[in-house]
Amino acid sequence: MSRGRLVLQEPGEACVNTLAGEHMLLRPDEDSEMLAVLAWLRPHDVAGLYTGAIANAVDYVLDGPRTGRYDLLGADVHPGEKASVGAKLEYEVLRTFGLPKKPPLDTLIGGVPVDIKATVGSNWSIPAEAHCQLCICTQIQLAKNRHRSWLVRAHRSWLYRGAGNRDGKRGLAAHARDHWSVPLYDWTPLPVNPLTLLTPEQAGRVLAETPGQEQRFTMMFQFLEGQVIPRSVITTVGAGKRDPLRRARGVRERLERGGLTLLCGKFPEQRDLAAAHKITLGLEDWIALRTDGEHSNAG
Repeated sequence: MSRGRLVLQEPGEACVNTLAGEHMLLRPDEDSEMLAVLAWLRPHDVAGLYTGAIANAVDYVLDGPRTGRYDLLGADVHPGEKASVGAKLEYEVLRTFGLPKKPPLDTLIGGVPVDIKATVGSNWSIPAEAHCQLCICTQIQLAKNRHRSWLVRAHRSWLYRGAGNRDGKRGLAAHARDHWSVPLYDWTPLPVNPLTLLTPEQAGRVLAETPGQEQRFTMMFQFLEGQVIPRSVITTVGAGKRDPLRRARGVRERLERGGLTLLCGKFPEQRDLAAAHKITLGLEDWIALRTDGEHSNAG
């Protein structure tokens, strides 16, 4: 089967790989190692765990508490930094799933070597050591805030050499991905950083050097009324300043004068009050709500 310059062998035909030797191309349901990995993953919320891992990788690259950056698509983020999300994601996935770092690939899942790959583009760079090996391939669409993943055996017969690539890395043919891999989950939303919901004028005011933190936190909660604010947003708005979490707590009375109640998920009674409004607060989440006179004095 021809796909541009690449002629794809199909399951049942031979794959010729100078590293692994000649071997048969198998369908996913014939591949015992692939079935073992799928069996290990089956009890896990793979989509949910990957969502958290990707969000952590993005936060790491943006480094909001030091840089004040909050949008990976922002003009202040270098293309190389966007690409580095995939490298960081590998370690986040291992941590999230409790998997070991184990050569020759990235890890062992169900006793089977697996490489973990991710792209913020349309294809992956499969290194020579992962040719004909099992790979979890994740595609992240930043502009649409979503992601999806497949488990695929990256047979060399299904890979093509990218233009100018001299280090043995190859991309996976889309036909092989779509027909001879196993989707782990379909498109799944990524969390939206609430700061991206601000207008440019609002963002400029909230992230300005002046006035002080409490005034800027007050504006942020007012602009983002009803939006769950994770801890990472608080530390981003307070980038480079001392104790931004304490400063955020200090705006409670300012907000109450405007009819807003500030809730922090650290406190059970405040989580319960948010839940009464059909809002789930994590332990490090915040929100400013109009609660019709109901207030919590905790914190």
